[in-house]
Amino acid sequence: MDLFGSPAGVRNVLYLYLALAFPLIMTFFHHRTLVRKHGGYRGFLLYFAAFFILFLAIPALIIIAAAANPWDFFASLGFTFGRTGKSALLTAIAVPVVLLAAFFATRDPAMKAQYPYSKEACAGLKKFVVYETCYIGLYYLPWEFLFRGILFFPLIPAVGILPALALQTIISTIYHFGHPDSEIYAALGGGIIFGLIAYATGSLLPTFIIHSLAGVATDSFLYTRRHRSGRTA
Repeated sequence: MDLFGSPAGVRNVLYLYLALAFPLIMTFFHHRTLVRKHGGYRGFLLYFAAFFILFLAIPALIIIAAAANPWDFFASLGFTFGRTGKSALLTAIAVPVVLLAAFFATRDPAMKAQYPYSKEACAGLKKFVVYETCYIGLYYLPWEFLFRGILFFPLIPAVGILPALALQTIISTIYHFGHPDSEIYAALGGGIIFGLIAYATGSLLPTFIIHSLAGVATDSFLYTRRHRSGRTA
C-alpha cells in the first residue's frame, strides 16, 4: 500500500490517523472530561485546543510531511479561495438566514441550556470575546477542515458526490449526539447544505464563515439575554 507521496497514499495515512483521533476526542479530550478536571470555562477552551490539534494541526503536519506537493493537496481539500464570485454570493445569501435561524433557535429552552457551552463565558464581555474567538479559530476552522475537507472533497472522485455528501453528513450528525433534538436535525440539514456549498465553491471558506457565524450568533443572542435578565452563569 502506497502511504507516502501520492494523493491516495496521503489520504490513507489521514484516514488511519482519524481512526485514532476520533476515540481520543471522545474520551481523554472530550469536553465532559476536561470540564470535570478544569472547570467550565478553562475546560472548554482546552477542548477547543484539543480539537484544533487533533483535527487540523496534526493532519496538516501529516500532509506537509507525506505529500509530494503539500500546497496542492491542501487546495484539493478546499483550503483555497475557490470560485470567489459564487462564494461571495452564497455567503451573502446565507448570512441573514443564519442570523434569523440563530435568533429563533435561542428561544428553545433546550438550546438555552446547551449554549454557550461554557456558561462561565457569560461572566463578562472580555471573557466572552476570548471564548468566542477560540470557538471560531480552534473549533469551527478544524471542523470544516475535517468534515468538508478530509471527509468530503477527497471522496468525491472515488465514490461520487452523493455518497461523499452522505458520509460526511452522517458522521457530523452523529458527533452531535447528546445535543438538543432540534440541533441534531439542524446538523443533518447543515451537513447537506454546507457540503453542497463547499462543492459548488470548491472552498471551505464560505462554510467556515457561515457555520461559525451560526454558532457565534447563537451564543451572542443568549449572552445578551442572560445579561438583560441578570444571569451570567
